[in-house]
Amino acid sequence: MANDFFDHLSGNDLANKNPTPFSGGSRYIQQGILSPKTILLTALVALAVGSALGVVIILLTRSLFILILGLIGLLGGFFYTAPPVQLGYRYIGEFVIALLFGLFPVYGSYFLQTEMIDTVPLLPAFIVGILIFLVILVNEFPDLKADAAVDKKTLVVHFGVPVSIWIYRIALVVSFLIAAAAMMIYRSMFFAGLFYLITLPIAVLAIKSANKKDLAKPGQYRASQMTVLLHAVGALALTIGFIVSALRIPPI
Repeated sequence: MANDFFDHLSGNDLANKNPTPFSGGSRYIQQGILSPKTILLTALVALAVGSALGVVIILLTRSLFILILGLIGLLGGFFYTAPPVQLGYRYIGEFVIALLFGLFPVYGSYFLQTEMIDTVPLLPAFIVGILIFLVILVNEFPDLKADAAVDKKTLVVHFGVPVSIWIYRIALVVSFLIAAAAMMIYRSMFFAGLFYLITLPIAVLAIKSANKKDLAKPGQYRASQMTVLLHAVGALALTIGFIVSALRIPPI
């Protein structure tokens, strides 16, 4: 909701003539469904509620580590498009999302459950981070012209379509290499890595969909569909794998 408001202020969503169900904002402001002030107020209320829940967690855990993660998440989410920071406009937006929606939540969840800071959750956290990075990246292709018009410096704007497609492909392959490596490095990640590897057919479909011809076609968002599906199924596969490992491996 905050992104909707600030992308409206920058003119980004108004300039977007190729919105899809996955990109170009919700269009609530552009279609006159909600006013900009209502959108902003809703965003602030959501941030306030989320912050209150975070305070409860901090009071229960008394953890400085969780406090730091929470503050980074709160500020990073709001200032992703809010001025003067506008992280999503400065070549780093995709990496910020990979941290805020991938690495930090996974690592923070692990810490809350184990009260340990170690390397075990890093590999699955990187996989989830790559998957959400790919979701953001693939959704930038339909927004290319609008982003360029308002000087929103995304990877697709900076590198262009052909190079960005290769970034997409390489990052997706890397996620499977990490899963394979995790199976060999950590006993507790064998099933998580194995179940993630089973999602390979979805990844193949996603790569086939992310081609220059289809990505440039107005109204075409097959690549976004497959990438969002891979993110959901992949994260679920990792989760189920860890549950299976916990049931099979006796505590030491």
